[in-house]
Amino acid sequence: MLERLNRALEHIEAHLDERLDIGEAARIAVTSEYHFRRLFSALAGMPLSEYVRRRRLTLAGAEVLAGERTLLEIAVRYGYTSGEAFARAFRAVHGVGPGAARQTGAALYSQPRMSFRLIVEGSSSMQYRIVRKDAFHVVGKKARVPLVHEGVNPAIAEFVRGIARETTDRIKALSDQDPDGIVAVTDDLDPSRAEGTELDYYHGVVTGTRVHVPEDLDTLTVPAGTWAVFENSGPYPQALQYLWRDIYTQWFPSNPYQSRPGPEILRVRPSADGSTADAALWIPVEPTAP
Repeated sequence: MLERLNRALEHIEAHLDERLDIGEAARIAVTSEYHFRRLFSALAGMPLSEYVRRRRLTLAGAEVLAGERTLLEIAVRYGYTSGEAFARAFRAVHGVGPGAARQTGAALYSQPRMSFRLIVEGSSSMQYRIVRKDAFHVVGKKARVPLVHEGVNPAIAEFVRGIARETTDRIKALSDQDPDGIVAVTDDLDPSRAEGTELDYYHGVVTGTRVHVPEDLDTLTVPAGTWAVFENSGPYPQALQYLWRDIYTQWFPSNPYQSRPGPEILRVRPSADGSTADAALWIPVEPTAP
């Protein structure tokens, strides 16, 4: 898997100055574009779109200092439709505009070319199960919140605190299948999964599609599909966030599955003081091509 990912990165590197087709890079990695973007983000610690932008502006910076092309020619070469757009992007990465950089020979920032290597650390095995579920509903209360990679998400915490106990009890009573009880469901995430991008968050339960849903509750219809279910226990929420990271950096590269579009479902059973928790994380998956 890592060998295919590195070939895909070589393709990206060879086409930074052209109309880059991420779909072709995903095909080289023998995976879907959706999974390729998510896997890259987990392994690299940054969205694929951000890496491409930084690499393009790194190469553009070298051409700006070389002075062999006009600034507009360089802008077009690296995919910018105007000199103004190029200048804004250039300044955001290098801290100085391209014109000033050329005139003064300013020191510029560089995004190194990336490759992936497997490091065997002897970590403990990861427990998981594969579940095939018929179509179901997620029923509860929904909010649009920003993505936070580490620590408690303040927007989610405030949203959940604002749900009345009576409403939570009514929602919980609708639970009729695994994962049982109140769950946290995230859906409609930005493909980049960049910090601060928004997602739909449901505080709700999983129910059958024939359950009557009260009008004051929100419903997410989820088609039938396959899920990989991972369970862990530890400090909350750190252990859970590390679990998500390990799924993408260890489990996916080692197993014949890839992520597919769909909501992620989290069931948490916190300790009395809330410092630790038992968690089960449901990730929508599909088999990879043979």
